[in-house]
Amino acid sequence: MSGTMALTVMGVATVGMLLCFVRVVTGPTASDRAVATDTVCTITTAMLVLLAFVFDRYVYLDVALVYAVLMFIGLLAIARYLERGI
Repeated sequence: MSGTMALTVMGVATVGMLLCFVRVVTGPTASDRAVATDTVCTITTAMLVLLAFVFDRYVYLDVALVYAVLMFIGLLAIARYLERGI
């Protein structure tokens, strides 16, 4: 993958993250904020995978995997709290 293409993808992902942060701050409901936070975490995981391939450092894939698992567990906790409370 060329450096220019990776830089372009990272730029588009950053813009997407900024839009999600706007939704986190201005979301009308807690569910909207939770979905926006999950989207930011998913984009961050994708960026970690892209960095692993650009820099040829495959340890970043392990970091992305752990980050994704922790993100999933956190989202389950948030969903449980929003549905029933803790």
